[in-house]
Amino acid sequence: MKRIYTYGGMPATRNLTVADIKAGKGKRKFVQTTAVNRTEAAAAQNAGIDHLSIVDHDLAEVRAGAPDTFTTAALMASDYETHQDILRAGIRAAAAGADAVYTLRSFKAVELLADEGLAVQGHLGLVPRLSTNIGGLRAYGRTADEALQLAEDLRRLEDAGAYAVELECVASEVIAELSPRTGLITHSIGSGDAADVIFLFQDDASGDTENAPRHAKAFADMAAARATLEAERMKGLTAYRAAVLDGSYPDGATSIAMKPGEHDKLREALDKRRPFHA
Repeated sequence: MKRIYTYGGMPATRNLTVADIKAGKGKRKFVQTTAVNRTEAAAAQNAGIDHLSIVDHDLAEVRAGAPDTFTTAALMASDYETHQDILRAGIRAAAAGADAVYTLRSFKAVELLADEGLAVQGHLGLVPRLSTNIGGLRAYGRTADEALQLAEDLRRLEDAGAYAVELECVASEVIAELSPRTGLITHSIGSGDAADVIFLFQDDASGDTENAPRHAKAFADMAAARATLEAERMKGLTAYRAAVLDGSYPDGATSIAMKPGEHDKLREALDKRRPFHA
């Protein structure tokens, strides 16, 4: 574990630092997943996941479950309209314990964040929220011209001060060519195995997605386990209702009795009192 201070000045420990990740480029694979709550975060940390990708609003909850795991907080595009909004949000996230921040916004927005010393991750290739610009949800970089455009965008992103980039649904050959040619840490989600970081949503990895994307692979069957749990919940509630209606619950074993002789004393005393209702 590495000892650090957060941007907010709090001492902390981390499994990785930005410097560690940069030093590992081209030498090892880093594993990244998502988390939306402390349970998922703790599971990821306990499983040895290197890197968490989260939404900034979930940071406190995630840090409670994974206090030591390198975490990138996404500044969602629709939450922060202006560059100053993005900058404030980035500084708040870093101060609260994020190790890096993610934005899909402009190169200028990346530059603003990087100029304040923040580790910034951009997003290129298929950017789902901007997919209308490329004709909808589709693979990216399947032609040489599109791959060359991606190379130019990588250069611009690096020039803006980013340290990393998420590359979504890009042809794997393109990543194999471009990743060694850029100083950016490349994160592959559906873009093959040549990137520095391999990224898969936790729901997809654990088999808890109803209609998983093509690039996803389930390594467990959380959906089936969840269905079993829900069936047990329904079984319990149905039996509970039936027991109340047929008089078998509550019973002697689940009820409290007065001390011996006290019930008779109570009856005698109540018989001597005036009725509760006139």
